[in-house]
Amino acid sequence: MKIKSLMMGAVAACAFAPASFAERGSDGNVSIIYWQAPSILNPYLSGGTKDIESSSLVIEPLGRFDETGAMVAFLAEEIPTVANGGVSEDLTSITWTLKSGLVWSDGSAVTAADVKFTADYCMHPEGGCAQLAKFDGVTSVDVVDDLTVKVSFNQPKPNPYGPFVGGQTPIIQKAQFENCLGAAAPNCTDQNFGPIGTGPFVVTEFRPNDVIQMKANDNYRDASKPAFATLTFKGGGDAMAAGRAVMETGEFDYAWNLQLAPDVIAKMKEGGKGTPISGFGALVERLEMNMTNPSPDLDADTRSTRKAPHPFLSDINVRKALSMAIDRPLLVEIGYGPAGRPTCDLVPAPAIYATGNTDCLTQDITGANALLDEAGWTRGGDGIRAKDGVRLSILYQTSTNAVRQDFQALIKEWWGQIGVETELRNLNASVFFGGDPGSPDTSQKFYADVEMYANVFDGTDPQAYLAAYRCGNEPKPESQWQGENINRFCDPEYDKMIDEMARTSDINRRGELGRMMQSMLTNQSYTIVPLVDRGRISAHANSLGGVVLNTFDSELWNVADWYRID
Repeated sequence: MKIKSLMMGAVAACAFAPASFAERGSDGNVSIIYWQAPSILNPYLSGGTKDIESSSLVIEPLGRFDETGAMVAFLAEEIPTVANGGVSEDLTSITWTLKSGLVWSDGSAVTAADVKFTADYCMHPEGGCAQLAKFDGVTSVDVVDDLTVKVSFNQPKPNPYGPFVGGQTPIIQKAQFENCLGAAAPNCTDQNFGPIGTGPFVVTEFRPNDVIQMKANDNYRDASKPAFATLTFKGGGDAMAAGRAVMETGEFDYAWNLQLAPDVIAKMKEGGKGTPISGFGALVERLEMNMTNPSPDLDADTRSTRKAPHPFLSDINVRKALSMAIDRPLLVEIGYGPAGRPTCDLVPAPAIYATGNTDCLTQDITGANALLDEAGWTRGGDGIRAKDGVRLSILYQTSTNAVRQDFQALIKEWWGQIGVETELRNLNASVFFGGDPGSPDTSQKFYADVEMYANVFDGTDPQAYLAAYRCGNEPKPESQWQGENINRFCDPEYDKMIDEMARTSDINRRGELGRMMQSMLTNQSYTIVPLVDRGRISAHANSLGGVVLNTFDSELWNVADWYRID
């Protein structure tokens, strides 16, 4: 049966990195540096990778993905499937059973009520949840008994592993967060900065956008882990300084996301203190085109929805011309070398979901100019195109990073060649990727015309990732500016495909739907303009053992297994 084989094929056993510890905390301190500093320890209030991954040291999901993309049980006794009875025959529900004896770091029992509460927290109608797409199609989450919870869906779900699987949807403690539902969520500072968890570490001090101090969780379920008594998580700076701190000076044990030119990383490795590690997943550097008018003359509600279409990016000819003007192979060469591949896809992997489109890989300045001419965008005396009094003048923003600023400079030059004026803006990554509803500079608010970034989805199935672009999932004031439909794309036909994919078991049809959906976002509408399929590059100290790079989940997924090499 295709449904059952799909369900069985999604699950595999995982052999964790071997480590044998004499006792918990015997290896002293481990230090981690993320040049994008965490601003919150609650992934439900931030879609930033820095916040999701730092949170994963403390709070955990029922299951997650290993380094091969296979699902493995964490807080759950096992991954539910049709074969073991955890997933109903009609695929309309999934039942999870917690491991017995689990306790929170405060010593209280972990129960199914905590799991249900987590769903209620994210799905609250008056709140804003950065991970709401993970709960797409969920109609109820019900407690069966203290260790068992049942998730029901509005239709058959061949892939029912959206909620509670992966670092993006961990379980939070009901007792700690029960007064933080809905609009109250962003104001619960103590909870958001110091969640009580089941993970290997406990927060002792959190200075947003700076440093987090942690200690080993005395109640962690494996009595011999973690090997480290304390953990220092430093945020800020830049990728260059982070790489040097591990591979040249040995000041830190692990550096994340070394978004640096390949020759720079090779030179750092010569320092002899650390080793770069890399792997490809589905991390795509891309441009997001704002489909709404970001003018500060408009109120926040209008700027956040399609009530006022963008004055010139609402013209597909403009969006397509901007894409045609870009030399993607050159961006790869100067920015990533072997750790990057030019792409026209938002989801380049797994291969069954990749469109294989190569139309964007050849720069076409002449064609872009001809397209804008035909569309009626004419050059003025200053060389900048305009139509009906609207100038093609773009505010192009991204986070502060040497590679991204190189990309901005090149793209500005190319856009200038087609008559587009470009103002560049770069923002502190901790702010840009943060979830502060009061900040005007977050990627979610998107108070610019074009912005550039990369993100990734848990596991190997892009269903929830693509569902983020459902109509109505845009960040807005009433959702405390949470939501993953950053560019405010909306197409009812796309939404129908989301629903069909959610109920489709045939893997070939799922692949076809995935390809059709990402084509709608990219080469059909140019709402998203992919640039580079990026490999994940981090580095660890030569004295740090047990590290297993994971491109399908949090890079810190197995930190409990890290240890010091003598």
